[in-house]
Amino acid sequence: MRYTTMDTPIGELTLIGDEDALTGVFMGPTPVDPSWTHDPAQLAEAVTQFEQYFAGERTEFDLPLAPRGTEFQHRVWGMLREIPYGETTTYGALAIRLGNPRTVRAVGLANGRNPLPIIVPCHRVIGADGSLVGFGGGLERKRALLAHEAEVREGFRSTLW
Repeated sequence: MRYTTMDTPIGELTLIGDEDALTGVFMGPTPVDPSWTHDPAQLAEAVTQFEQYFAGERTEFDLPLAPRGTEFQHRVWGMLREIPYGETTTYGALAIRLGNPRTVRAVGLANGRNPLPIIVPCHRVIGADGSLVGFGGGLERKRALLAHEAEVREGFRSTLW
């Protein structure tokens, strides 16, 4: 595995990938596995796209991705990628789209195990009552990402970058 780190308005990101695709994005200081190779060149396009996202110049990522997870998790993560930039949905709405409203807890767990936050926008999922809940990067980061997207969508220059 290859990795690089980058500073962003929401703190440090560690990007991890193999020769073909991005496999993980971690927020905040991340312990580096000794088997990983620091390789900024391999992940340069991902860094560029994150910089564009935070500058308000990119609303969708176009990177080869290889998240590891179960078939169910991949279904949920695919649905997350369909949530429009600057919009939100709920765990319950995702469960209904999957065809079973009782899977809401499983949807929440899959959302929480998303290895590619921001790119697979789990931050766009909120509680049924509209509250900000459940984000591995912390609620302050979730709030900042949603505010950033709202500003960009409304045509304002983002205050993040």
